[in-house]
Amino acid sequence: MSTYAYRQAAGIRQALLDRRELALIDVREEADFATAHPLFAVNLPLSKLELEVRRRIPRFTTPLTVYDNGEGLAEIAVERLRSWGYQDVALLAEGLAGWRRSGGELFQDVNSASKAFGELVESVRHTPSLSAQEVQALIDSRQEVVIVDARRFDEYQTMSIPGSISVPGGELALRVESLTPSPQTPVIVNCAGRTRSIIGTQSLINAGVPNPVHTLRNGTIGWTLAGQTLAHQQQRQYDPSSRASGDRAAEVAHFAERGRGGGHR
Repeated sequence: MSTYAYRQAAGIRQALLDRRELALIDVREEADFATAHPLFAVNLPLSKLELEVRRRIPRFTTPLTVYDNGEGLAEIAVERLRSWGYQDVALLAEGLAGWRRSGGELFQDVNSASKAFGELVESVRHTPSLSAQEVQALIDSRQEVVIVDARRFDEYQTMSIPGSISVPGGELALRVESLTPSPQTPVIVNCAGRTRSIIGTQSLINAGVPNPVHTLRNGTIGWTLAGQTLAHQQQRQYDPSSRASGDRAAEVAHFAERGRGGGHR
């Protein structure tokens, strides 16, 4: 009969405050996870655990705390994680109910922490945005405008803003300059909703891109709610074979470092 180690919710919260390495793993399916979870919990459903855990938690010595909501999934996950070589695996005492009883806050939806960060960035930095109707008016006016989609290419292919180009967020600061005809060309950054477009827009501003840059407010969702038509199965993307110049890369790094210290808007 297996024996399990347990960690208390209070200890997990203190470890997070102390910025110690840990992974708090919810092994329920995403729909259940989205109804209630601690802010910094990661969703690794038991059904996908073997496929995803090594990519998302590469260190076998990372302290892992696993929980469910009484379904019996967490114990199975602990056994599997141990068998795959993870050395420090424990159950969250009393699972999700224990977290709630200890006074821990619960959050709804997925990617809650990153979404909250995006909203904080927009609020503090006053990241500029345009509505779907305003962007459509720019397109209809035949004004030169570059719309970049900050999501993964496969997401872009599923649905996109007509005329947009796929430039995943990590590439934006290096690639946008080569996609714009002039420093005066407006650049619109979109994603499916808000977070990646906010972060992408603010990243370009912090990197010193001279163009006027705005986020498409509420992304493809806002576009659809405005009654505007999306494109599908598009292939436009930046040329991955073109290497950004070393000077530009150094310039981006310089502005990013300034932004980290609060020296750039």
